[in-house]
Amino acid sequence: MIRPFIQRLANKEFVRRAMEEQADLSAFKKKPSLRIITGIAAILFSYIIGWPAVAVIGVIAAKLHEPWLAAIGCPLVYGLSHLVFILGMYLAGATYSMIFLRWLTRVGMEKLLAWTEKP
Repeated sequence: MIRPFIQRLANKEFVRRAMEEQADLSAFKKKPSLRIITGIAAILFSYIIGWPAVAVIGVIAAKLHEPWLAAIGCPLVYGLSHLVFILGMYLAGATYSMIFLRWLTRVGMEKLLAWTEKP
């Protein structure tokens, strides 16, 4: 039951191309462009303004006895963090995500195919 599923998965174009082209992570060795650097910086910044900022707002709201500050401020800050993360993924993520996904697909399928070949 599992072998036919893995075989069908191996026949998908994305998987076949990743395996035929021996997808690797060599693209990470190249010097990143300004767009990539900006995107990664935006992603890192989104983590800084994400949960830590929400926690700080929650603590401030508790100290000031103003629950509305947390009720309104936390979702706004978290939403801003999410938008900054999406911007970062738009700028840098598409390039590096596809490289990583192709490599991961190749490595994963090689292991799955080797696993299904074992008696």
